[in-house]
Amino acid sequence: MGLPHEDFLQMSVRDVYHSRFSEYARYIILSRAIPDVRDGLKPVQRRVLYSMYMEKNTPDRPYRKSAKTVGDVMGNYHPHGDSSIYETMVNLVQAHKMREPLIDGHGHWGTVDGDSAAAMRYTEARLMPIAMEMLRDIEKETVDYIPNYDNTTKEPVVVPSRFPNLLVNG
Repeated sequence: MGLPHEDFLQMSVRDVYHSRFSEYARYIILSRAIPDVRDGLKPVQRRVLYSMYMEKNTPDRPYRKSAKTVGDVMGNYHPHGDSSIYETMVNLVQAHKMREPLIDGHGHWGTVDGDSAAAMRYTEARLMPIAMEMLRDIEKETVDYIPNYDNTTKEPVVVPSRFPNLLVNG
């Protein structure tokens, strides 16, 4: 039994593709590619910092393997593959990309000349003190939370950020 003809869209493939792709592109730009003005972070950056904070990977503790942090972020908050998470960590470490780096890296994190960072199994990291200012008072219900991708935990919509990250780091 077929569907009646009136249930089909009377649009060209070109028009459908254009409108659907435009909606998807706008969603991606607004939700992933542009930092939120409230804390100056993209979602993956926020997830990395929040995960490191929750795992007590703080400036007063020893460095932790980057692969562990990447696994924690991917398992709890960002199931989109390890390469985007590690690349985010690399960018948050590099002083030539961030005026005030938010992660303190140990090992080879790349150079301004274009040398790439060592593999995540060879590098270690912990939060910088300035990142702690962004996360301070987060446990005091200062921001809203949303369920993570599989509803097993919650993640902040933004971090409290006592530091003007968007102005300083762009």
